[in-house]
Amino acid sequence: MQQRERYRRVISYFEETRPIANSELNYSNPFELLVAVILSAQCTDKRVNMVTPSLFAAYPDARAMSEATAEEIFSYIKSISYPNNKSKHLVGMAKTLVSDFSGEVPSDVAELQKLQGVGRKTANVIASVIFNKPAMAVDTHVFRVANRIGLTNNSKTPLETETTLMKHIPAEKVPVAHHWLILHGRYVCTARRPMCHECGLTDVCKHYIAMQKKKKETE
Repeated sequence: MQQRERYRRVISYFEETRPIANSELNYSNPFELLVAVILSAQCTDKRVNMVTPSLFAAYPDARAMSEATAEEIFSYIKSISYPNNKSKHLVGMAKTLVSDFSGEVPSDVAELQKLQGVGRKTANVIASVIFNKPAMAVDTHVFRVANRIGLTNNSKTPLETETTLMKHIPAEKVPVAHHWLILHGRYVCTARRPMCHECGLTDVCKHYIAMQKKKKETE
């Protein structure tokens, strides 16, 4: 199967089965999403959603958070992964938002990466989710699913995966495609035991096809 046909099949499948796909992080404005995404690094969205209500109540905007200490932030997020580093990141991020961006979250990926704790993945999430820009954030789920299905050719880095996906997915579909791949990886194409029996893409999935071929050879 040609790559163009595989992408067409995958996009069509998700448009039919998951026409609406959004972030599972709870937020009500750009600043809250930025905080939540920073907290979600190597942590589940479920856990992040448990700590952010009280955090947002105490620090509703960049200015309020910029005036806090890392120790104060830590008391709200101590139950998530790497709370010490993330506490410092949040304070530093908020201070830069206030000093350089008038407290407003920028839409440009390069500008976003000037904020402490914000790498390319986080910047792409904000650009895509908040500003509906064609930016593909590659987390572990996107990286895994893209390689397994064959949307990428055994890419070795997130940037390589991002570049390939952006080349083949229409720009207007990139924001939702990001969530398609994340949710598919989170609930179907899981890391240790992918639930292929629940997947409607086995006919084009390189991983599944290879596994079936190997199975027949050993029978």
